[in-house]
Amino acid sequence: MKRTLLSWSSGKDSAWSLHLLRQENEYDVVGLLTTFNKSANRVAMHAVRRILLEAQAKAAGIPLWGVDLPQPCSNDDYESIMKETCKAAVQSGIEYIAFGDLFLTDIRAYREKQLENSGLQPIFPVWGMSTPEIARSMIKAGLRAKLTCVDPKRLAPEFVGREFDEQLLSDLPPEIDPCGENGEFHTFVYAGPFFGHNLSVEVGEIVSRDGFVFADLI
Repeated sequence: MKRTLLSWSSGKDSAWSLHLLRQENEYDVVGLLTTFNKSANRVAMHAVRRILLEAQAKAAGIPLWGVDLPQPCSNDDYESIMKETCKAAVQSGIEYIAFGDLFLTDIRAYREKQLENSGLQPIFPVWGMSTPEIARSMIKAGLRAKLTCVDPKRLAPEFVGREFDEQLLSDLPPEIDPCGENGEFHTFVYAGPFFGHNLSVEVGEIVSRDGFVFADLI
């Protein structure tokens, strides 16, 4: 089994990547790698509370590899911190890092470039899959998630906090990717075949900040 870190955003694509990797029985996911805004103690991209990530890791039975980022964080700072994280992973005997990217080639190319000569090999378990098909496969398999962040320039703010389910897919405008791969929305997963138990989560305050709309999950 190949020791692997999984880039873990708290959302459905990383969770589904975990599900697929476990089915393949080739990669041993030994850590969920998440970047946190150190000052806010929340996921850097989705603004989900750290305590909820810790609950996800416990439900998955996998240690959480939290990486604290300063606020603000320049790209140079980010790359320097991640370089040290990669060194620590290699020293722990980890060989691979898995990402839940679906089709954004520029993002994949960036990840591959950053991992050159790091001792770690990137893998992309869900790459190239049809997003309408994978969205419905997730839901059919029992994945449950809430929309925790919406880009109001792309999708109506009223979608934040909603369940990621068949009704949501039906209600999305046709130009919106069903998995939100273009940044239209982000999710937080609270149940699925990759967890030993479901998480209890509620939608709290709705907050607009930095051009996005967030549901503060509690």
